Amino acid sequence: MEHIVTAQEDGKKLRDILRRSMGVSYSAMKSAKWDNRILLDGIPATVDTPVRPGQTVTMVLAENAPVYSLQPYPLPLRIVYEDADFFIIDKPAPLASQSSAMHPDDSLENALFAHLGCPHKFIYRPVNRLDKGTSGLMAVARNPHAQHRLQQCLHTPDFVREYLAVVDDTPPEEMGVIDAPIAKENAASIRRVISPEGKPSRTHYQVLHTNGARALVRLRLDTGRTHQIRVHMAHLGCPVTGDFLYGRETPLLPGRFALHSAKIDMIHPLTGKHLMLESPLPEELVRLMEAPLQG
Repeated sequence: MEHIVTAQEDGKKLRDILRRSMGVSYSAMKSAKWDNRILLDGIPATVDTPVRPGQTVTMVLAENAPVYSLQPYPLPLRIVYEDADFFIIDKPAPLASQSSAMHPDDSLENALFAHLGCPHKFIYRPVNRLDKGTSGLMAVARNPHAQHRLQQCLHTPDFVREYLAVVDDTPPEEMGVIDAPIAKENAASIRRVISPEGKPSRTHYQVLHTNGARALVRLRLDTGRTHQIRVHMAHLGCPVTGDFLYGRETPLLPGRFALHSAKIDMIHPLTGKHLMLESPLPEELVRLMEAPLQG
């Protein structure tokens, strides 16, 4: 990644250009500094070096080995947007976002690896993660700088995500805000609970349609806690349909639950371009609104 020093940046330290003008994280800058990957006009330089207009600041990006060995997973992917910096992928469900001991092969990580032709230096850089049982739009960066810049935008007006969920029963109000702190149930559990000791968590919801047994709800997050929508809707008395952890499973949704990342409205952090990307509600979730609750 490169940056041409402007007249307004004359005399600033190299560290200021990297951190403020180029948006490099502190940890990335520190790592690059020790590896001599910070260059000024093509020559390694210290971060205290003052810069002059017209000089080229370069930081050579490092690559880290994946935690799990990559295994090509031949799953067709719907990529709704891609450029030199990132992908927006419409993730199906059930599908793990990242490889793990439980999912060493069947993951979005391995599916993207296969989609790209199994490149030798492939590194998976998810910006936001979706649960295995959640479908919809998910951002994956192509390089560490884009990942850092995109993650800085999460939960700001520059990266707004909307979800659609089918929930059991109907929320008490047509729209509202669930403002309830979320904490881990205990050290050994993956469950989250509402607790005064938890982290601040806010979810906006709007009921779009109801059939008396279930409701279709639009949701937007102010925060990004683990399982936030699932915990907040269960707290409201309307768990996400099929949610085995906070509600109850249904044979109508084998392996998944009725939560879908439907829209990303964002400003590209590196180009300033406005992107509005959408994914329609999957058919199996549409059918839920026509099925009885006991199904």
